[in-house]
Amino acid sequence: MNDSAVPASRPTAQPSGTNRRSCVSVVLSFRNEEEVVPELLRRLTAALTPLEVDYELIFVNDASTDQSLSLLTEAAQRDARVKVLTTSRRFGNTECTLAGMAYAQGDAIVYMDTDLQDPPEVIPQLIERWRRGAGVVHTVRASREGESAAKLLLTRIAYKLIGCVSDIPLMTEAGDFKLLSRVAVDQILRLRESNPYLRGLACWVGFQQEHVVYHREKRAGGKGHFPIFRNFLRDLQGLRGPAGTLVQGLTSFSLLPLVFFLLLGFALCAGSLIALLTAAAAMLFASAAPTSAAILIIAVSLLAGIQLVALGTVGLYVGRIYNDVRGRPRYIVAETIGFGEIGDGGRLKGTDRKGGG
Repeated sequence: MNDSAVPASRPTAQPSGTNRRSCVSVVLSFRNEEEVVPELLRRLTAALTPLEVDYELIFVNDASTDQSLSLLTEAAQRDARVKVLTTSRRFGNTECTLAGMAYAQGDAIVYMDTDLQDPPEVIPQLIERWRRGAGVVHTVRASREGESAAKLLLTRIAYKLIGCVSDIPLMTEAGDFKLLSRVAVDQILRLRESNPYLRGLACWVGFQQEHVVYHREKRAGGKGHFPIFRNFLRDLQGLRGPAGTLVQGLTSFSLLPLVFFLLLGFALCAGSLIALLTAAAAMLFASAAPTSAAILIIAVSLLAGIQLVALGTVGLYVGRIYNDVRGRPRYIVAETIGFGEIGDGGRLKGTDRKGGG
């Protein structure tokens, strides 16, 4: 990540007794959400306006092809609190969220999806926990409306797998709807890793961690962008979608998969050796022993399978290392709306800018 491309204007710690109102940034990555945008803006405004905070809504356009950007551009012209980033191409939900965080000016940052499955009405509860000292506030889904039983089952299994192998405790049923304090966001933005597992980093960064339980609603409109089986191989290769998210979670916070297959390899090799010795003894002392050709084929196939699985596991980690050492920016911002230079009072004014991170 290129720090020189990240906006340098950030709120600084306020002295005790200051009367400055807190500012909350809401970061929303979107792609083709024209059916949802008007209702989303209405509900966000209704949820945030009664609170005694200043706020900004940062929408990050992940290469939308519908009228989403036009709707948000019009909204930004009407309300200076609405701001828009457009990336140079499709980078993915996590990368767009990080771009929004890099441009956010808030003392606390809420990030969430734009499909209204995560209700904006929960945001005041997150802000209240933050005001009481929490550095990270997760949202935990008590129920998920409008999702198939198969998807719910696979999601639950994925959370269990990631939680079992992780070196740090991860929040179960906590998706991409969280509040992070300014200091937590700044620490996350310092990290250099490609394809970060943002849900895990929110736990890894530490600070006081709390959670709010809520009921997830069905999508308000349009089509979902994260089908489980569609484009499975492409998602796995690019660490995108549900398959890529699972791999990120398994490999971001643990070396256990490597250790597991190393031990499995030793165990199976030892078992194969014992089996071969047993078969050899049976051939010498029994009349109905398996043929040596059959034993050899089974042993070679078993060992070859172990090697392929182990090499594939190692390859996942090597691939992550390869992505990191290339040093490519995680996103490139092509256009901004509503952002500018710092003016009086620490707020943005002036021209918009471009950059990467």
